[in-house]
Order: sequence, then C-alpha cells, then structure tokens
Amino acid sequence: MSQNALVLIGRILISVIFIVSGYGKITGIGGTAGYFGNIGLPLPVVTAWVVALLELLGGIAILVGFQTRIAALLLALFCVASGVIAHFDFADQMQSIMFMKNLSMAGGLLVLAAFGPGALSLERAKA
Repeated sequence: MSQNALVLIGRILISVIFIVSGYGKITGIGGTAGYFGNIGLPLPVVTAWVVALLELLGGIAILVGFQTRIAALLLALFCVASGVIAHFDFADQMQSIMFMKNLSMAGGLLVLAAFGPGALSLERAKA
C-alpha cells in the first residue's frame, strides 16, 4: 500500500472521533454545557459551542485534507487540554485510559501536523 493511501486512511480514522463527538455535542448542546458547568469550566454554553465546532470542523478539515496542519495542531492542543481537564484521575481506571487515549490522539495529530496530509487531500489537489 502506498504512503499516500496510508496517510489518507490515517486521516479518515483519526477524524471520525472528532466529527462524531462534535456533532453529538452540537445536537445535545444543553447537555454538553451542563457537563462543562459541572466540571467548573467558565462560560459553559460558549465553551460548549467552541469545543463542538472545533471538533466538528477540525475533524472535517482533517478528513478532507484542508488546512490540515493547523487543524491537527489545534486538535492536538485540545486533546491534551481536555485530557487534563476531564480525564486526569488515575484513581479511576476508565479515566486513566481516556487520558492516555487523548495523549495518543495528540501524538498522531502532531505527526500529521509535521508531515502534512499527503497527496490525497484538498491541499495537494489545489497545488
């Protein structure tokens, strides 16, 4: 399998979690804002919208390969921040696993930010 095909498959796989999660937050924005308020985030409704749009639009950008490096950097920062804010509880095994999942996704996104979207992307189609 070619390197470009592998990068495309990787982009598809890593984008799915953000697209699904962002869509879920948007369609349940009240619940998302309530959760954010419960964990002490400021301006929970505004924060919910920012997070939902970042996940959805960032995920779509990664999927299609548009502004991939920027989207990957923003989503990597988000993964680390959300891991620390929402999952940094090593006494709870599930939260520990979620924290490590966030760090793993951030690592993959940083690789994508460093090396770009590959030839099978909107960025490269325009070139």
